[in-house]
Amino acid sequence: MSIERPWLAQYPAGVPAQIDVDEYPSIVSVFEAAVANYRDRPAFANLGKTLTYAQIDKLSAQFAAYLLGELKLKKGDRVAIMMPNCLQYPIATFGVLRAGLTVVNTNPMYTARELKHQLVDSGTSAIVVLDNFGTTVQEVIGGTQVKQVITTGLGDMLGFPKGSIVNFVLKHVKKMVPDYDIAGAIRFKDALTLGQMQTLPEIKIDPQDIAFLQYTGGTTGVAKGAMLTHRNLVANMQQAAAWVGTNVKLGEEIIITALPLYHIFALTANGLVFMKFGGLNHLITNPRDMPGFVKELKKVPFTAITGVNTLFNGLLNTPGFDQVDFSKLHLTLGGGMAVQRAVAERWKQVTGSTLLEAYGLTETSPAACINPMDLAEYNGAIGLPIPSTDACVKDENGNEMPMGEVGELCIRGPQVMKGYWQRPEETAQVMDADGWLHTGDMAKMDENGFFFIVDRKKDMILVSGFNVYPNEIEDVIAMMPGVLEVAAVGVPDDKSGEAVKVVIVKKDPALTAEQVKAHARTNLTGYKHPKFVEFRTELPKTNVGKILRRELRDPPAS
Repeated sequence: MSIERPWLAQYPAGVPAQIDVDEYPSIVSVFEAAVANYRDRPAFANLGKTLTYAQIDKLSAQFAAYLLGELKLKKGDRVAIMMPNCLQYPIATFGVLRAGLTVVNTNPMYTARELKHQLVDSGTSAIVVLDNFGTTVQEVIGGTQVKQVITTGLGDMLGFPKGSIVNFVLKHVKKMVPDYDIAGAIRFKDALTLGQMQTLPEIKIDPQDIAFLQYTGGTTGVAKGAMLTHRNLVANMQQAAAWVGTNVKLGEEIIITALPLYHIFALTANGLVFMKFGGLNHLITNPRDMPGFVKELKKVPFTAITGVNTLFNGLLNTPGFDQVDFSKLHLTLGGGMAVQRAVAERWKQVTGSTLLEAYGLTETSPAACINPMDLAEYNGAIGLPIPSTDACVKDENGNEMPMGEVGELCIRGPQVMKGYWQRPEETAQVMDADGWLHTGDMAKMDENGFFFIVDRKKDMILVSGFNVYPNEIEDVIAMMPGVLEVAAVGVPDDKSGEAVKVVIVKKDPALTAEQVKAHARTNLTGYKHPKFVEFRTELPKTNVGKILRRELRDPPAS
């Protein structure tokens, strides 16, 4: 079907309609080009330590050689990375990719149940984990195919004596590192030393090889691995680079990376796009410590920052943020969840930089639409489809809807995933024969090709940019003997955009909200915890017995 592209007329000067997807065959070739061009430039900084492109090159080669030479992993094997933003993250990630292996990004805050599902489902062979989360790995490792655990402390790459001090304080003063014992585990630094003794063979990486298994929830509530190929990521990097690159100074950009690199937004937008620019990723390990975050921002002459609405809102409400030097800031990109008008307007007022909203999904590597860089102020749109990307709005029968009418947003382009890992039926539900990815988001397009999200077709809850699927929450709460029925919904929340509310019909009259919350804390990551617990005598249902979640979002009639 031919498609109208009214958005092309709105493209800023210098942005092409198409990008060259085949300029680089893999992420590794982009990395090698960046190392060649920017060897001695700073690449990643964290906790006062900076590594250059040449250093990341050397260390990631050692890690790749360890994985292949010592562990004897084979092309396509999966390696999980379970770390927040720290210097070990890029070393491990580029090491895995250079070895021709697949990165399984793992949220360090996962509970044992969530981690086990991901390791088993992906068939992970090795995992790199920060000491703080070693106990979770210890709990599940026996029931997985993982052959090798590689452990590391937050201070391990910071040099002496700083690294030792950081590790000591975290363990003994802040008590943030529980004791664990994993038989046969090796330290990350020892793995690098072993890798030095190996020769890294020439690895041929095909554009269609899977670079990342990026887990995302689903309407079924079970996390699925989106297969993102080297071509998908290279395409998205080329698209985003063409979009934002018109006012970028190569080799001079400093981007604040506060969103976790295990999340697809920061991984592509910060980790990959700014690597192509020869920029410096300034890694923030714990952005939740807002006063510490602001203190860090005061030390760095940053030129770009990405975030979710809650992050920007948190910074704006932290004392001292208005004293940060914003004179070099030329790019603020918001994604992961809707940017609120009040936050965008205040951001512009305080920083002088327009907060540009972007839209994407794990399944689109992630960017699909971004607002123009020359946008004067917040416009409420998710932006225009980026180069080489088509977008349209379809009705339930797959017919394209007229301009201005609401339907399901569909995306087509080289950044759309290969499919879900070992789930052909679920892949077929979201990808049609013409290559359109059905996003589950209800949207409309205006006459200029700007897209606006209206509502979500799925019942997904979006907490601080993270997808929370009601089925998963319901499954966990339903495990409690005192629960007869449960439904989970999202309710508006000033801090996180949405919060989780569970509505329960009791089996045990003595069941309390606190017991429900304690059970959730044991089985679910923090952002999935129900903030509100409500008890009712019955749940609203359709005539076939399906719970009407929509009716539960409203407070009960008194």
